[in-house]
Amino acid sequence: MLAGNHSTVTEFVLAGLTDKPELQLPLFLLFLGIYALTVLGNLGMIILILLSSHLHTPMYFFLSSLSFIDLCYSTVITPKMLVNFVREKNVITYPECLTQLYFFLIFVIAECHMLSAMAFDRYVAICKPLLYSVTMSYEVCSWMLFEVYSMGLIGATAHTLCMRRVHFCKADIINHYFCDLFPLLELSCSSIFINETVVLCFSAFNILFPTLNILSSYIFIIASILRIKSTKGRSKAFNTCSSHISAVSLFFGSAAFMYLQPSSVSSMDQGKVSSVFYTIIVPMLNPLIYSLRNKDVKVALNKFLEKRFL
Repeated sequence: MLAGNHSTVTEFVLAGLTDKPELQLPLFLLFLGIYALTVLGNLGMIILILLSSHLHTPMYFFLSSLSFIDLCYSTVITPKMLVNFVREKNVITYPECLTQLYFFLIFVIAECHMLSAMAFDRYVAICKPLLYSVTMSYEVCSWMLFEVYSMGLIGATAHTLCMRRVHFCKADIINHYFCDLFPLLELSCSSIFINETVVLCFSAFNILFPTLNILSSYIFIIASILRIKSTKGRSKAFNTCSSHISAVSLFFGSAAFMYLQPSSVSSMDQGKVSSVFYTIIVPMLNPLIYSLRNKDVKVALNKFLEKRFL
């Protein structure tokens, strides 16, 4: 994955979020705090689900996997970003850059499919409750999880192998704070037709398919909720989906703003803000969304704290 490229560039310089020296320390402290909350929140969610027997259901099985993915792709980006805030020159070697790109793509693609799997789980729970235990059996959930990570590995491998054929010989400054796909392709001095074709094909599968699955699931979910006669019943059914809807909106909304806007230097500068949101802020927010808006998680957390500290 990392050797054999014909590029004459052996290292890159990450432009980062800002070139103003007076902002480096405040931003370092800000993102250090965010990363600490991300690690604490996602690890806490994983441990809580693991130790709480009444959370051993498909919904929380997927939620613990989502927390693992959020923790991993935040860790791929944030520590390097923090180091760069305290360095005069934000250098990353070519192998390090491709490695960061590879693991970032694995987890960001896996997140797309994980949110899709969670939407399907909610669809079965609300629209086919009598078949839920059969449809979402341990074997089925395990296969879905295997497919989620397989999609991430396949997509990341394809993009990274294509990136190896790109020649970087004119510029070495990446207009971003990490090695992302499009900022790297902007530096190419060779044809990127194959890369763009691969991006188009995999985007159709890794973004369009999960999005359509989520939308179709919620169309059926909303239709099913509207058929519930009691207001209490409708409210309970909607509450089981509200956390997932929030997570989907945050992730896909910020990612779409970054990747679906016109390609230009100015839009790339503006897109950095969106990238910060879905690569750093969203992994921090997801555990809060699922803990603050989920009664079962709050009950499990209270029981866990009572056993440990009372």
